[in-house]
Amino acid sequence: VDVAVCPPFVYLDAVREALGSSSVKLGAQNMYFEGNGAFTGETSAEMLNDLKCTYVILGHSERRNVIGETNEEINRKTRVALAQGLIPIVCVGELLEQREAGQTMKVIEEQFTGSLAGVTPEEAKGIVIAYEPVWAIGTGRVATPEQAEEVHAGIRQLLSDQFGADVAAAVRIQYGGSVKPDNAAELMSQPNIDGALVGGAALKADGFAAIIAAAKS
Repeated sequence: VDVAVCPPFVYLDAVREALGSSSVKLGAQNMYFEGNGAFTGETSAEMLNDLKCTYVILGHSERRNVIGETNEEINRKTRVALAQGLIPIVCVGELLEQREAGQTMKVIEEQFTGSLAGVTPEEAKGIVIAYEPVWAIGTGRVATPEQAEEVHAGIRQLLSDQFGADVAAAVRIQYGGSVKPDNAAELMSQPNIDGALVGGAALKADGFAAIIAAAKS
């Protein structure tokens, strides 16, 4: 099981020091879509490499729905991350009104194809996809393992259609909808759920450890 932590930018160096020689990898929560240059206030892929980051989360639901980040911006970031040797965790997911309108896979396909436009099959092998059902994050509503698996299977098919069956089998698809110690094992026992993008539950060490243990089991 691969474990990574993705703290806010200002804590990356401190967390890197704390991790030391641990097998736990470091990642960032976002980055800018230019590799380097004069972009005051932004954090580039080169900076993340300087801090020994392995992963970068791109298109998190809060950035899509609160910041207003577009598929085009996420695509530019994804391609820069790949070019700089980072592993992008590309997030997709639908809002409650979109799910209730039966548009889940339509929305996810638009996000998927827009965010990964121009990515080659070889590059795609180095990407992680995270499904975030926005309606099940911090709302008290929970996606059942069966609901999550249905969407993950759909994403696996999108991967196969765009990049081929070998790539689809190789890419990890994480679930990111209020994963907790008490639901992690059942979620990750589903055939197309390869891991978890953990939010609030990761803020408590014992809860995060329990989720890691569930993944290992």
